[in-house]
Amino acid sequence: MDDQQQMPCWYYEREELYKTPSYYDQIDHETETRHRREGARFLSAVSTKLNLRYDTCATAIVFFHRFYMFHSFKAFPRYVTAACCLMLAGKVEETPKKVRDIVKTARSLLSDADFEQFGSDPREEVMAFERVLLKTIKFDLQVSHPYSYLLQFAKRIKGNQEKLKELVQMSWSFINDSLATTLCLQWEPEIVACAVLYLATRM
Repeated sequence: MDDQQQMPCWYYEREELYKTPSYYDQIDHETETRHRREGARFLSAVSTKLNLRYDTCATAIVFFHRFYMFHSFKAFPRYVTAACCLMLAGKVEETPKKVRDIVKTARSLLSDADFEQFGSDPREEVMAFERVLLKTIKFDLQVSHPYSYLLQFAKRIKGNQEKLKELVQMSWSFINDSLATTLCLQWEPEIVACAVLYLATRM
């Protein structure tokens, strides 16, 4: 097994982000962008209701974005995919939640039309999907996030601690916002951390 097989590259050029499986399935880029944003926000809302840590939510969102670099939104409904990503992220980050609780929370957040994606047996739908998800992300379960790098970089900054705290909080919010985009598919987490910290200093 060569290094490329062992360590998948999860970063893409702009052209690759436009020519995804969804694109070839007649879904325009604007619609795909909206679906990604809706999936990420749904994951954030479910995570909040289930009192999951920020890193579990972020890992689920990264899994979600990676999955749709290989599959179309037309073939795989976004909310079912998102629910499975959260189930898997919970295991990876050692904050597991029962599928029943994830589905119940999803039901409380989605419209009847959107929840129809889960079919007649939502719990089974999510559990059966896990194998597809694992194979798609090549069983690469360890995900680094910009949050930890942000805190590392902030420790090296000298100055007024109150202002520094505000700077970190603003940067943290920028990272949260970035997860609704494909930024995690374009740049390494340490670069994102540098960028949001710089952006916060300019506000």
